[in-house]
Amino acid sequence: MAAAGDPDGMEEPGMDTEADTVATEAPARPLNCVEAEAAAGAAAEDSGAARGSLQPAPAQPPGNPAAQASVSNGEDAGGGAGRELVDLKIIWNKTKHDVKFPLDSTGSELKQKIHSITGLPPAMQKVMYKGLVPEDKTLREIKVTSGAKIMVVGSTINDVLAVNTPKDAAQQDAKAEENKKEPLCRQKQHRKVLDKGKPEDVMPSVKGAQERLPTVPLSGMYNKSGGKVRLTFKLEQDQLWIGTKERTEKLPMGSIKNVVSEPIEGHEDYHMMAFQLGPTEASYYWVYWVPTQYVDAIKDTVLGKWQYF
Repeated sequence: MAAAGDPDGMEEPGMDTEADTVATEAPARPLNCVEAEAAAGAAAEDSGAARGSLQPAPAQPPGNPAAQASVSNGEDAGGGAGRELVDLKIIWNKTKHDVKFPLDSTGSELKQKIHSITGLPPAMQKVMYKGLVPEDKTLREIKVTSGAKIMVVGSTINDVLAVNTPKDAAQQDAKAEENKKEPLCRQKQHRKVLDKGKPEDVMPSVKGAQERLPTVPLSGMYNKSGGKVRLTFKLEQDQLWIGTKERTEKLPMGSIKNVVSEPIEGHEDYHMMAFQLGPTEASYYWVYWVPTQYVDAIKDTVLGKWQYF
């Protein structure tokens, strides 16, 4: 009979969990050898799977095909992705290099790329595409197109050192040889005029002085045939008049290519002077016994450095 006050059919407290209590609190029985081995294997698999899920994806090896293709195509590291590339033929020292290069890169960046390909320092490069490539402009701005030929002129430091050593020696030898040359006044073609001696009516000289051109013609001098000659500087007409007994040549100052002079040995207060009227030394017009104080003024006036008005 059920207890008074209890609803009919109700179970005593704890009856519905009795099976669970028995299941959880019942001591586990020892595993036999086969069962223990199987349980250990399962645990190892679960541990390995957990570790695999926590490890990051392996990094792409440096030598993978995608990276190698980027280098071989001439792209800058990290700079080619997402950028418009252009095919270039870089020609230096008779060697062609096919590269791909970003169209929005500057001429300075192109020089760095050429340096990596050829070993030629940027400071020693002349890069040309329809003229000299400016360093601050992009290839797009100077309208470089695909397949363009980029010409590079320049020498490596080793090349410069190899060439300069004998060149410097040759220049020194040439200078030494030039110093060995006898003065102009000792050469035969000039000696025959100078041996006549100083003209009696030549204008007086002032050794160690520099003066402006006189307002009167320079007279009393000889030309290479030994005849008397005078020089008149027509500054208002920009002309030099070379007058002899026979005629007067009126020469535009601009037509005279050069003026050379040298002191006369033994008479250093006078010079022998030549006006170059053509492209070669054969066109020199020689004048002898020019007073030294006017030599610099004559050169500066004829060559247009400064004028005396």
